[in-house]
Amino acid sequence: MQANAGFEFFPHDADIGIVGRGRTVETAFAQAARALTALVTDAAVEERQSVAIACAAADRELLLVAWLNAVIFEMATRCMLFHRFAVRISDGRLEGEAWGEPLDVARHAPACEPKGATCTLLKVARQADGLWRARCVIDL
Repeated sequence: MQANAGFEFFPHDADIGIVGRGRTVETAFAQAARALTALVTDAAVEERQSVAIACAAADRELLLVAWLNAVIFEMATRCMLFHRFAVRISDGRLEGEAWGEPLDVARHAPACEPKGATCTLLKVARQADGLWRARCVIDL
């Protein structure tokens, strides 16, 4: 598990926290989703196919949980990992797209399986440096 400039991890009991960062809230959400793949593998993930993902919620924090859970659902049901995400948010609705490839156990050597995004330590806010941070704990 490695962090990059767009996301980071933090320890939380038996689970793990993720933080997505970006100049826009959409970028922070996309980076939080990238962190999900980084939890699973350090291997490169190719952009072989795209999947449309949509969700809605009453506020930004709940929208982050809905988004990450929708990504986790697509990872599990399609047996895929994703490398890149595009996110558009308007009026409590998120329209997104994820690009990735089918999981190859030998090549990706999955370390864990994200089960779900939780409301634990949930926060979506613009920081003093102007960057957005989207944070929550992922159940493993």
